[in-house]
Amino acid sequence: MGTGEARADSLCAIDDRDREVCLDQPAERIAVLSPGATELTYAAGAGDKVVAVVAYSDYPPEAQEVQSVGSHTRMDLETLVSLRPDLVIGWMTGNPPEQLETLEALGMPVFYIEPRDFEGVSSTIERLALLADTRQEGDRVAAEFRNGMAALAERYYDAEPVTVFYQVWDEPLMTINDEHLIGKVLTLCGGVNVFGELSRLVPRIDDESVLAADPEAIIAGGMGEENRQWLTHWEQYPGLTAVAQDNLYFVPPSLIQRPTPRLLEGSRLFCEKLDRARDKR
Repeated sequence: MGTGEARADSLCAIDDRDREVCLDQPAERIAVLSPGATELTYAAGAGDKVVAVVAYSDYPPEAQEVQSVGSHTRMDLETLVSLRPDLVIGWMTGNPPEQLETLEALGMPVFYIEPRDFEGVSSTIERLALLADTRQEGDRVAAEFRNGMAALAERYYDAEPVTVFYQVWDEPLMTINDEHLIGKVLTLCGGVNVFGELSRLVPRIDDESVLAADPEAIIAGGMGEENRQWLTHWEQYPGLTAVAQDNLYFVPPSLIQRPTPRLLEGSRLFCEKLDRARDKR
């Protein structure tokens, strides 16, 4: 990662908008503007430098003790500015651009992130660790995630395919396509996403299209960590292969719906569910 025109003593990293962000000294007061950014910053070893979070920043648990500055879509800029962050971690498509532009105009460096794939998770942790000067911890966590995902990819490289419907929401009924991070987990585990070809990342569908696709397994994310009723909904269709084979599974959304190191645990769970479906053949 070149430092461009920056002075040799500054810390520079390229963000996900391909902008070079340079600091004169390691970040000591970090504002994180999405729950995923919170988790990634703690993973990078810089949790004790976080001075501001947004709503739903619930992991790790100690993040809940940090001052909240509103939600990711509407920050309380006055409170945020009063906390004097020397680095703001923005969410590329989740935060209002005009609010982040205001922070930049006030002289706060904004580092935009949005990991879209497995490597993006590791790379984001490494870049955050660079800016916070916590590289020993950050690089270790990033390597652990990278190696864990590579091991899964190798293990399931030639697994028997299983057709899957992943339910990301119930009303309206929503799924994900192959480009979505969860879609990439599904593929990694030897799953074939029955709605993978749809153009939207998070398409809306209906019961009829699920019945027509007739997946061998249904995996639900749900709200909170346990949400059986999303799965019992499908039991009214005994003709569905997933129902007939008893392949209705739940994976806690916190492990699969954020681009953070916990995705490794979520991916292992996902792969285990598909193994169960294979074992029933």
